[in-house]
Amino acid sequence: MIWVFMIAMMLASWWVGNRLQAKFKKYSEVHLQNGMSGAEIAQQMLFDHGIRDVRVISTPGRLTDHYNPMDKTVNLSEAVYNQRNAAAAAVAAHEVGHAVQHAQAYSWLTMRSRMVPILEVSSRFMPFVLIGGVLMLQTFPQLLLLGIVLFALTTLFSFITLPVEYDASNRALKWLEAKHIVTPQELVGSKDALKWAARTYVVAALSSLGTLLYYVMIYMNRR
Repeated sequence: MIWVFMIAMMLASWWVGNRLQAKFKKYSEVHLQNGMSGAEIAQQMLFDHGIRDVRVISTPGRLTDHYNPMDKTVNLSEAVYNQRNAAAAAVAAHEVGHAVQHAQAYSWLTMRSRMVPILEVSSRFMPFVLIGGVLMLQTFPQLLLLGIVLFALTTLFSFITLPVEYDASNRALKWLEAKHIVTPQELVGSKDALKWAARTYVVAALSSLGTLLYYVMIYMNRR
């Protein structure tokens, strides 16, 4: 059953990823009537929330958009930074939503940020610990147990990410609508784009859980 679940999650991840790409392409063709670029929308949202110490910068790649709380930068991919469409508006506002969370000390974001240094260290050793644990299962099962604990932290991080991402999207859409940045038609596209983006995090969290259960079953069935 675990293998069936993991295969299902792999297929779901592929399908959701393709749908996200298709949605982004579709709503990239819905040009904003106000003519604002993603960068301008991000700057305006920061200004409206009284945030003056966050920079909006362009980053290479596609769908590489993210907020970096360490240097307080909203990093927008080239397709978002310069474009003036519903998809760019949604993504830009979503990433600023994370900056607003940071400024307001949103509890789930704070919890996730505190886990990052731990995960950076554990992720270096986790693959080797898991492989070694499986190979030495009969002689040294404690090694696999350690690997399970390390992987459990990764899974926990994935689930903590869910409320962070959904909240950022809700903040973005609420602001876009309240400030009339987008028309009702454009708002529909922005909502749909962010909905599919959020689903990628749901699939990732469930996939991580399935992998964790797989290693737990190996450990439980070692005898």
